[in-house]
Amino acid sequence: MNTKLKCLLLDDELPGLTYLRMLCEQFSNLEVVKSFNDPAKFVADAGTLDFDFCILDIEMPGMSGLEVARQLKGKPVIFTTAYKEYAAEAFDLEAIDYIRKPITRERLEKAINKATQALSKPEEEKQFIQLNTSKGRALVFFDQVLYITTSDTDKRDKEFFMQEGQKILVKNVSFDFLLQQLPAKQFCRVNKKEIISLQAVRFFVHDEIMVSLATNGEKKLSLGENYRNEFLAKASR
Repeated sequence: MNTKLKCLLLDDELPGLTYLRMLCEQFSNLEVVKSFNDPAKFVADAGTLDFDFCILDIEMPGMSGLEVARQLKGKPVIFTTAYKEYAAEAFDLEAIDYIRKPITRERLEKAINKATQALSKPEEEKQFIQLNTSKGRALVFFDQVLYITTSDTDKRDKEFFMQEGQKILVKNVSFDFLLQQLPAKQFCRVNKKEIISLQAVRFFVHDEIMVSLATNGEKKLSLGENYRNEFLAKASR
């Protein structure tokens, strides 16, 4: 990349934040847009700032770096921490890198090079998502999902209807999170309680959609007014 990478920094300890900023400013291909020592302030301001990736401390009072990363809607993240036990969860969040403190210039340079490479490549379209289900962690492939609905037992859970007729109960996940992860061209929310894959649509009228759920037969869904325009736009492509 010919232009500088823009990054945000977050560490609740001011000496550590000052040191990290000093290291970052030694790289000619990197611009520190802003540094924060308060995770709540970071989350509040991040949406208004132009940046390519961020470097987040993990262990912070009030809100961890892992929690902050989940609110960044896919922005690349490099984690820093004095603790090794967060590594697995960090990489579940598809972090670019995970740096153990104390941070050295050489180790930070390696992480920044990874960020440069990741941001220089066209993003490959994801084929699946990892989700917590009633039977454990599972890989759910997008092209196998036909229909998602809120669980009758617990509205925090979602029931996935799959191509081969099986059902998967996904635990404690929001529609907002799912819509961030699912391919936008392939999926659409049709009302407050349901998401469909466009491949499942058989017929539709102004306020109803008929979907085919493989061996589970057909199902008639209501098309909510707030979701109608988006569905019609996607269905006409």
